[in-house]
Order: sequence, then C-alpha cells, then structure tokens
Amino acid sequence: MRYQVSGKQIDIGESLQTHVQGELGGIVGKYAERPTDAQIVFSKSAHEFVCETTVHLSTGLTAQAKGRATEIYAAFDNCTEKMEKQLRRYKRRLKDHHKDRSEPVELSGASSYILATDNAQDETEPDTLQPIIVAEMQTQIPSLSVGEAVMQMEIAGAPVLVFRNEGKNGLNVVYRRDDGNIGWIDPQ
Repeated sequence: MRYQVSGKQIDIGESLQTHVQGELGGIVGKYAERPTDAQIVFSKSAHEFVCETTVHLSTGLTAQAKGRATEIYAAFDNCTEKMEKQLRRYKRRLKDHHKDRSEPVELSGASSYILATDNAQDETEPDTLQPIIVAEMQTQIPSLSVGEAVMQMEIAGAPVLVFRNEGKNGLNVVYRRDDGNIGWIDPQ
C-alpha cells in the first residue's frame, strides 16, 4: 500500500510517518484485502491537531475518517479508531451481502462533470443558461441492490450514490436526507 503522509503548515517528522504506516497498515490489513493507497493529512486548528485519513480500497470504496486531539499522536489514534470501526462494519456488511451474491459487482461506464458555480453578485441576467464545465472525468456506476448501495454510500461518506438497481435493471439514486434518514429514488 502506498502512503502519503503530509502536514498543512506543520512539519511531520520521520517517527510520526513510521508510526502512521505501522498502525494504519495493521488496521487496514486486518479488515481490507487489497488496499491501494492511503492519504494522511495533519493540520492544526486553534489548539488542536487534526488528522484526516482517506484509504482507497481495491473494491473501489473509499473510507474516510477524521480525528482531533491536543497532541498529534492522539489525533492520529482517534482517527484510526474511527477508521477501524468503519472498516470493521464494512467487512461485516460485505460478508452478509456476499451470502446472497454469487458474482462480483458489475460496473458500467459513465461521464462525470464538475460545473462552475455562478459567483456573480449582481442582478444581471446571464448571457446563456448553459453551465460552465470545469472538469470532465470517467466514472463507474455499479450494479447493486438497494441495501448494498446504502452501505457503499455510508462507508464512503458520500451524500449521494447513483447505481444500477439489480432487481429492476434501471438507474436509481440513494441519498442522505437533511433529517438523517436515507432517501431512495426509483424512477418508473
């Protein structure tokens, strides 16, 4: 697994990097079969240190965790506790879902666009209603059950997930509502 340990306006020593690689490698290796890379960013917010960790797994899933503490090692430990809890839940859910699934998840190709926001403060009418495309990327749309889609969304910490519903073979969307519940859009 590749590690990228960095600090935002703070120096990260060699001993902290070694500690991060050893601890995180043990946790991720315990719950994930083939992690690809991990990014760990340390920063300081007032009197607290903040550790943000992102781990990309070979399944396409991204696990993220954030920890805070007054000492940098304690912030990392808080972050790894959250990461371990996420990965443990993911592995448990994955085992439960694989009882029903006999074949791997099928992925379909799609285009993903990032649109610019209109930062104009004046009240003038824009020249065109077409949005400005900032970036265009290729992405994958998985074929999942609704339960698996909710699990993928929760583990990734994403607010929304588009997926192909295995039961109906159509595009569906699951999203986190403002009240904390999960919404599901199933077009007819």
